[in-house]
Amino acid sequence: MTYVLVTGGAGYIGSHACKALKAAGYIPVTYDNLCTGWADAVKFGPFEQGDLRDRARLDEVFSAYNPIAILHFGALSQVGESMQNPGLYWDNNVSGSLTLCQAALSAGCKSIVFSSTCATYGDHDNVVLDETTAQHPINAYGASKRAIEDMLQNFEESHGLKHVIFRYFNVAGADPDAEIGEFHQPETHLVPLILDAISGKRDALTVFGTDYDTPDGTCIRDYVHVTDLVDAHVLGLKWLDSGKPSRVFNLGTGSGFSVREVIDQARKATGQDVPVVYGDRRPGDCTKLVSGSARALTELGWNSERSTLDQMISDAWRWHQTGHYEK
Repeated sequence: MTYVLVTGGAGYIGSHACKALKAAGYIPVTYDNLCTGWADAVKFGPFEQGDLRDRARLDEVFSAYNPIAILHFGALSQVGESMQNPGLYWDNNVSGSLTLCQAALSAGCKSIVFSSTCATYGDHDNVVLDETTAQHPINAYGASKRAIEDMLQNFEESHGLKHVIFRYFNVAGADPDAEIGEFHQPETHLVPLILDAISGKRDALTVFGTDYDTPDGTCIRDYVHVTDLVDAHVLGLKWLDSGKPSRVFNLGTGSGFSVREVIDQARKATGQDVPVVYGDRRPGDCTKLVSGSARALTELGWNSERSTLDQMISDAWRWHQTGHYEK
């Protein structure tokens, strides 16, 4: 049996990765402290509860399963929270990743696929970001992910820990079979917030900032379907398994949509109105983040076929109507 350790496997992206791994013939072992994840999302392999900073617990799990690789999603990821409490992000994300790397090396596991972020680039207005773009994160979340990228490079140079790093953009959508989906508490992501407003689970959607230097005044993001995203992680795992060198890939579509455009598409996809109120900009939010993903397309053979705005919202809406996880 071929086990892969999936940190944060009870979360939104991690749970979808576990389903993709199972479909590809692996056995995903979810390692999650359920701080932001959901036990009900663990459907595709064993579950081991634990914190990334708990070395003894990690050693137990590595010993029990002897995984061939790690898919590392476990992290805190709210930009606003990271601005208010940066220490929390450096402790959880960076210290946790350091402990994970040390435990992996002790267990002889030398392949890791890391979930990074476009937030490592910072604010590059009107520039299509690719893997060579300078990294100047403007919030603690992006800074913590950048630090982990540096850590992985150091660990490869000194210990031979091979890695694939994915810097991705805004993830949306849900499993087309509606087995799992996107749910955070508190919810901070645009598409589920829109769907909550449509279904009456919140009074209205708050649009933060209408004075950005964009055609409609709202910030622009590159959205990628969660199933396309996790397919890339399986390809990254196979990349390392085939002996190829460590590599960094952006994951996005190269097309950006403003907040207002996403709202308009949600109206069309659901046939319902979206109640909206307007607020001030949030600290740390960039004006425009759009990906250049040619490297992933040409080298990994990845595609983003499901990453249309209509498909992402339609899949999310289908799962949204089935109910949500509960703590």
